[in-house]
Amino acid sequence: MEIKIIYEDENLLAINKPAGVLAHGLAKRQTKEGKEKKREERQGAGEAETVADWLTSRYPEIKKVGDDPENRPGIVHRLDKDTSGIMLIAKTQPYFEYLKSLFQKHEVEKTYRALVYGELTPEEGIIRKPIGIKPGTLKRTVFGGKKIQPAETRYKVLERFKDFSLVEVWPKTGRTHQIRVHLSSIGHPVVGDALYAGKLAKKTDLGLNRQFLHAYSIEFNLEPGKRVKLTADLPEDLDRAIKSLPL
Repeated sequence: MEIKIIYEDENLLAINKPAGVLAHGLAKRQTKEGKEKKREERQGAGEAETVADWLTSRYPEIKKVGDDPENRPGIVHRLDKDTSGIMLIAKTQPYFEYLKSLFQKHEVEKTYRALVYGELTPEEGIIRKPIGIKPGTLKRTVFGGKKIQPAETRYKVLERFKDFSLVEVWPKTGRTHQIRVHLSSIGHPVVGDALYAGKLAKKTDLGLNRQFLHAYSIEFNLEPGKRVKLTADLPEDLDRAIKSLPL
């Protein structure tokens, strides 16, 4: 698995996570023995099972960082398996606590790029819809459900194509599947999203084997008073999909 490092210092690692890779394993669903066996098999084949495996194989010191370092070493926030883009990793416990506080206070601005079905109007907007878990599934919904939490997403159309819109998206809150659920709820699901786009994803996926959603940039205070913005360019599969669209 190839992971590109975007930024690194003694406290922080910023990576560009490829699509198809989990941020970390599902600890509750696997025994420790089973996890280790699977990890050894994957690493023996020259692969890392998750971002967490990749991290601990290259940065052993991160094994002790985080709220749950055994399963999520240094990982402050995550991306869905089939979402690519920028992730921040703390290399020390004090910096983990610092980043965690920034996220909790909504002082980190995350920018995503998504291609959605249809011509999205208005060109700018804010979606404020609480998100819950659909009973009996792991799917999220804006129509009630369990463990409902407030959620807010801002968007802006960057470019229009025939039957599609390229949008920039800023989630104020960080609910699971938030962008995907919110865009679907206004009738413009993310292209290729098998979970929330329904029949549209099967009909038109532009040759993608995942949803067109990419964590494009992240802006925050690297330290108090020092603001930085880190960017991860669109990967080849998404760039190719964009170039295939008729105007």
